[in-house]
Amino acid sequence: MDDSYDREKIVDCMFDPTTSSLIAELEDGEKSSQYLSEKTTISESEVTERFSYLINSGFIFQKQVDGKTMFSANIDRLSKVVEDSENFGAAIEGLEKMDSFLN
Repeated sequence: MDDSYDREKIVDCMFDPTTSSLIAELEDGEKSSQYLSEKTTISESEVTERFSYLINSGFIFQKQVDGKTMFSANIDRLSKVVEDSENFGAAIEGLEKMDSFLN
């Protein structure tokens, strides 16, 4: 796990619609890549790819169990990034930009 990470990149990952839905699936515990793939209709390899930076930064954990790739989230660490006022402000700004683009 790397304690130094790009906060902006973490926030971008967390607010990506597909990745955020993957993370939401992990809120109540560990899930297999197959399960996550089926829930989001993306391939298992894309699940792993979308989580790669979060895994390298210690926000998502990956392990092999009986030949299956399993993922779990470090919810406390993810929450701390969102609670950081600087990042939260940037996220709100990003959502406002997205809203103005959609309208």
